[in-house]
Amino acid sequence: MDKKSILIVDDDPAILRLLSTNLKARGYEIFTATDGEESLETVQKDSIDLIILDLMMPKVDGVEVCRRVREWSDVPIIILSARGDENDKVKCLELGADDYLTKPFGIAELMARVKTAFRHRGDPTVTPAQATFSYEGLEINFAKRRVTVDEREVTLTPTEFALLQHLAVNSDKVLTHNMLLQSVWGNEYSSEKEYLRVFVGRLRRKLEPDPKNPKYIQTIPGVGYQISTSSPAKVQ
Repeated sequence: MDKKSILIVDDDPAILRLLSTNLKARGYEIFTATDGEESLETVQKDSIDLIILDLMMPKVDGVEVCRRVREWSDVPIIILSARGDENDKVKCLELGADDYLTKPFGIAELMARVKTAFRHRGDPTVTPAQATFSYEGLEINFAKRRVTVDEREVTLTPTEFALLQHLAVNSDKVLTHNMLLQSVWGNEYSSEKEYLRVFVGRLRRKLEPDPKNPKYIQTIPGVGYQISTSSPAKVQ
């Protein structure tokens, strides 16, 4: 199996050295960049499987890098930032980041999040028991990771697809916030409810004819979400 490649973007040499050493030791191929402009050039010319991105950088900041990358790529992006404000986190997630980790952080926590990001990219040999899902114009082919709405193909990031897949495979069941967070992201994300709100919002903007009145992904207030095709809502 080819090595997974990771681009680390940070203007702090100590952070670059720490992350490069630990990720190389775990078998990843590492690229580095010290500013946003260099990171964009690297993503365009090299095959990158994951970006670990600092926010506060010279030339082009991390927010702008995230926005530009999402214009043409679904590569997973993990934000690293000394800014722990929830508004900053939500802004980055809404722009297309897959995860947000506040500095200082533990190496074990970062490695767990790297594994989560790669898990969302999927293993083509592992698919749900059902091959496809279809409901009122929404078509999901799990093996091909292909989503269409009224025959219009919809491009999803790996994390968006992972969330949609879990909802679709469990259609007509209400999935609680904790169930979704643990199943899609992992046990360590059980308190990150803003992730769900942001990612459900991202899915609705891509899938729903009217995101403010969704017909696919329903909110069950105070409980969670479901895709309801016919059955009454029930918590599972």
